[in-house]
Amino acid sequence: MANSPITTLFLDIGGVLLTNGWDHTMRQDAAKTFALDYADMDERHHLTFDTYEEGKISLDEYLNRIIFYQDRPFSRQEFKAFMFAQSQPYQPMIELIRQLKERYQLKIAAVSNEGRELTVYRIKEFELGQFIDFFVSSCF
Repeated sequence: MANSPITTLFLDIGGVLLTNGWDHTMRQDAAKTFALDYADMDERHHLTFDTYEEGKISLDEYLNRIIFYQDRPFSRQEFKAFMFAQSQPYQPMIELIRQLKERYQLKIAAVSNEGRELTVYRIKEFELGQFIDFFVSSCF
């Protein structure tokens, strides 16, 4: 049996190319930064996040259920900016994938189970479309 060449890499975005999108550590940091009750926030998150990840509700609706179900001394935009700022690149991994793609003429597929707005932000902010050929995302 002859060896078949590898033609495509399937990669996760969160935890591989970039930091996770909105994990428990990030939510804990948000609770500290915005003086929120983390236990309440986390419980509300777990009741709603799957629906957001699947694209059935928007980020605004998710935030209405998790954060803005009561008046807050900060704005929705401030909170979103904090959420998005948690995303950071794993630059050595991005460079490795770019090099492998070029050297072996690979197709690159990225999978993601993050919500729509966060997914779109991360693809644009870190220019993932420059080297990823297609995206498979739970939110679309």
